[in-house]
Amino acid sequence: MSPAERDAGSLGGLDRAAAILGAFDEQHRELSLAALVARCGLPRSTTHRTADKMLRLGWLDKPADRYRVGNRIFELSGLAPVRHQLRESALPYLQDLHHATRLTVQLGVLSGTQVLLVEKITGHRPMPMLSQVGALLPAYCSALGMAILAYSDEDAVRAVVDAGMPRRTPRTMTTATALRRELAAIPDRGLAVEREEGNIGISCVAAPIFDPLGAVVAAVSVTGPAALVRADRAGPAVRLAAAATSRAFRPAERDHR
Repeated sequence: MSPAERDAGSLGGLDRAAAILGAFDEQHRELSLAALVARCGLPRSTTHRTADKMLRLGWLDKPADRYRVGNRIFELSGLAPVRHQLRESALPYLQDLHHATRLTVQLGVLSGTQVLLVEKITGHRPMPMLSQVGALLPAYCSALGMAILAYSDEDAVRAVVDAGMPRRTPRTMTTATALRRELAAIPDRGLAVEREEGNIGISCVAAPIFDPLGAVVAAVSVTGPAALVRADRAGPAVRLAAAATSRAFRPAERDHR
């Protein structure tokens, strides 16, 4: 038995399934068995055996010779509070925001040191360089992330800094000092503004969403070509959508029976 097989044998079934699911991302939506093995880090036999079990459970799908995330995972994801409660509260205001600005509208929540994209409305002007729903965005160089971090505790900001701030464009902030300076300015204007820091030619304006106790839970943004996205024009509508969502968002109470 090889060292890799011994290591794989020490993992539980859920750990192996998690490694396989973690092999998929926005740039790797479908994977051959060889690619799946390379990305999940498990031995080929273990990957093949575990993937077969996941196919039977509906966690994976394999229409031809490539694996992809199965419909059952999608069905379960819709039950998560962030997808159900927050999205349902925000959706009418996201639609209003898109109608008012004709720009791509996004809803995101902080997930560790990144932003999970929960909803997106593009209308008739799709922008393929932008991430899709379910994708993770760097919190330090996205308006969604900065809008949330500006109202988060120090531990959350420190975790983002400690995770690293690699340069994505010539405009990306790559130091803790620059990020903290920007975060400190956001509460005064109620907006986070990202100017081509994540993608060249793309800018974004975001505002935070709060729960009934005043804790930040998410952010809403408009994004598009830098020439069209201006804080003075789009900002008031973004703030209005965020404030309306904050008023509407009521997390479901736990059932203690």
